[in-house]
Amino acid sequence: MPNFTKNRLIIFSLAAIIVLSSVGFGFWMGKSQVVCKVCAPEDIDFSLFWEAYHKLQEKFVDPQKFDVQKIIYGAISGMVKSLGDPYTVFFPPDETKRFNEDVKGAFEGVGMEVGIRKGNLQVISPLKGTPAKNAGLRAGDKILEINGTSTAELTVDEAVNMIRGPKGTEVTLTIFREEWEETREIKLTRDVISVPSLEWELKEGDIAYIELYQFSEKASYDFQMTAIEILNTPAKKIILDLRNNPGGYLEVAQDIAGWFLERDKLVVIEDFGEGKEKIEYKAKGNARFSQYPMVILINQGSASGSEILAGALRDNRGILMIGDKSFGKGSVQELQSLKGGSSLKITVAKWLTPQGKLITDVGLEPDIKVEITDEDYKEGLDPQLDKAIEAVKGL
Repeated sequence: MPNFTKNRLIIFSLAAIIVLSSVGFGFWMGKSQVVCKVCAPEDIDFSLFWEAYHKLQEKFVDPQKFDVQKIIYGAISGMVKSLGDPYTVFFPPDETKRFNEDVKGAFEGVGMEVGIRKGNLQVISPLKGTPAKNAGLRAGDKILEINGTSTAELTVDEAVNMIRGPKGTEVTLTIFREEWEETREIKLTRDVISVPSLEWELKEGDIAYIELYQFSEKASYDFQMTAIEILNTPAKKIILDLRNNPGGYLEVAQDIAGWFLERDKLVVIEDFGEGKEKIEYKAKGNARFSQYPMVILINQGSASGSEILAGALRDNRGILMIGDKSFGKGSVQELQSLKGGSSLKITVAKWLTPQGKLITDVGLEPDIKVEITDEDYKEGLDPQLDKAIEAVKGL
């Protein structure tokens, strides 16, 4: 297991409805520090803020609602939101606590990842065995309203906070899907969500089919245990299913890549912008699967960490991708602790595939595009997996 004291997450949002606020998605757990009391440039006049504050204090009709702490939190949130980046977010203490719990992999909610793409809130991945999955929600579904409130102006984390809640309570989502002629309301009953790292089974006698659900804290260990099992079976080929995998810890994606790539092969590049030094993450593992013929399954719910792993395997080994285009989440966040238990999740870099490709808002295109239709879902068919089995048998 990697050391998570200063770990970067690439959680989509391992936005927590499970939703793991969000994935993420690339975070670095930073420490709170004060460099100076007032660090604003000389040409910024904060008197406007204080003038507005005092006017509210003097004139607001309901003084019982005048909560100074909430006003400060609201001011910080507004400052952060003005940057226009859905992944840069301020967390008050209670949301910071919830976020830290979410990335552990167990919480109460409906069991899906959400994100903003082209201005729309949408489902990134409904997780197996959760209320969201059982209700028929799919990657790519647009969430237009939450309990009747429009999502048009919401950040990812604001939407997450509205959707998640205690076990047994309900939330109603207004959903639009490209195949539908009109929106539909879907009512979900929240539950305790426990997200597994992965599952695997042997198919066709010698194909190890690995479903990797997320890059959580324990996924490195779980993958190691699975790898040992696979190495003691007749498996000679691998299908790595990254569909609906929204991300997680960057170091976990790096660890797992080390099973498939020779040591020191490039996994991902962090780009901090012009004039700043890039950071390269390389494979460190034992490469036990580096000679196994394999294919990868991706879809719209494959984001961040799963895109990093898939991109690394294609760029280094030419591994075929099958399915739908991935989500396209190519930014890295740091989680910085603030005084009083608050925190900031800040976008600090973009990540690039080993060949230097940026996938933000673009995604990874599959080599073999296979769609799953409404009829396929209704009949329990999986033409993407069928194609993957056909393709890997020919390798």
